[in-house]
Amino acid sequence: MPQMPIERTPDSTVALRRNPYGFIAARCREHGSDLFEARILLQKTVCMTGAEAARLFADHDRFERGGASPELLRKTLFGVGGVQGLDGAAHRLRKQAFMGLMGHEQIAALRGLVEDAWRRSARAWALHDEIVFYDEMLEVLTRAACAWAGVPLFEDEVAQRTRELADMFEGAGAVGLRHWRTRIERDQAERWIQDLVEGVGRGLVQPPRHSALSVFAGCRDSDGKLIDARVAAVEVLNILRPTVAVAVYIAFVAHALHEYPECGERIRAGEEGYTAMFVQEVRRFYPFFPAIVARVRRDFEWRGYHFPRGRRVILDLYGTNHDPRTWVEPDEFRPDRFRSWDRSPFNFVPQGIGDHSANHRCPGEWITIELMKLAAEILAGRMHYELPAQDLTIDCQRLPALPRSRVRMRSVQFEA
Repeated sequence: MPQMPIERTPDSTVALRRNPYGFIAARCREHGSDLFEARILLQKTVCMTGAEAARLFADHDRFERGGASPELLRKTLFGVGGVQGLDGAAHRLRKQAFMGLMGHEQIAALRGLVEDAWRRSARAWALHDEIVFYDEMLEVLTRAACAWAGVPLFEDEVAQRTRELADMFEGAGAVGLRHWRTRIERDQAERWIQDLVEGVGRGLVQPPRHSALSVFAGCRDSDGKLIDARVAAVEVLNILRPTVAVAVYIAFVAHALHEYPECGERIRAGEEGYTAMFVQEVRRFYPFFPAIVARVRRDFEWRGYHFPRGRRVILDLYGTNHDPRTWVEPDEFRPDRFRSWDRSPFNFVPQGIGDHSANHRCPGEWITIELMKLAAEILAGRMHYELPAQDLTIDCQRLPALPRSRVRMRSVQFEA
């Protein structure tokens, strides 16, 4: 049995935090392997990259998610009791509730709400000398996501709820005071939604029948019992938070249109299929969340390497999306590469791996794609603006990564 490559440093947590998007792939190249063992947060951890590693990672018989993510992510990004930490039949049942919200008509309705909120906000942007586009999109998406999910949002609480939802993903990897602030923000948001869930149960709140609030307020477990109101709140937030996080990708759409102006010309020209390819390349090329985590369910061997039960395993998403074995010149921005993509759920993994229903791949992926297409169409042809001098360097030490300036705009005008 071959010896798995091992990092010789006592602990690689600092190195991973300094280079969250590149650490695993870089160390794999140095080891000449798709995987290696390191200590992360003082625990032995197998780090893997590439399509074949992703295919392995999707095997439910070999890996489980429950208890795999570090506590700092469970207490900030995911919440406790949500779908990300479930396995087996419990996961499949809960995932059905999410998948039921992802129909074409429902996503089209969300797109319409985002477009309306964007148009209304743009009227105010036109009155300012300059806006920070990413920050403005956080609010646009908060308004639209709450309306779509059946969550009442009063005008005097928009800023607070936008901050709470954004902090869940912006502060997910933080430590120290920022981590504790993020936990406080999440607790406030969970109590906000829990009150609404309990209000639905008492008949005091009446959301649209097929909205996220209605679905999870009535969601039942495998025993037929209503899930706890706090868990239902976590799941509603698992709709709101990722939708607001699409602001990161929309900022990258604006960045790509600036860096590669020929892309905007092709979008404006209405070239068949091009907007969809452009959006997919933004998702492949730009850094979003770097990796996903699981634990080994039972002892097994892969390629001769031993995986002991309970071992934490990290799959490199960003590195897999930039693997030169799959993607020709992966560090070049080329939307046309998606004309010949084989549509594998293991070599293109910006939002998880495998099948949406069976695996832990984000069910909101279709929402992300549709809202990014809307953003590309608006930014390329329906909203006129200028980018003043600014630092558009992508800060890859930040989680999630963003342009350092968060994309500043001026002279904004939105076409009717």
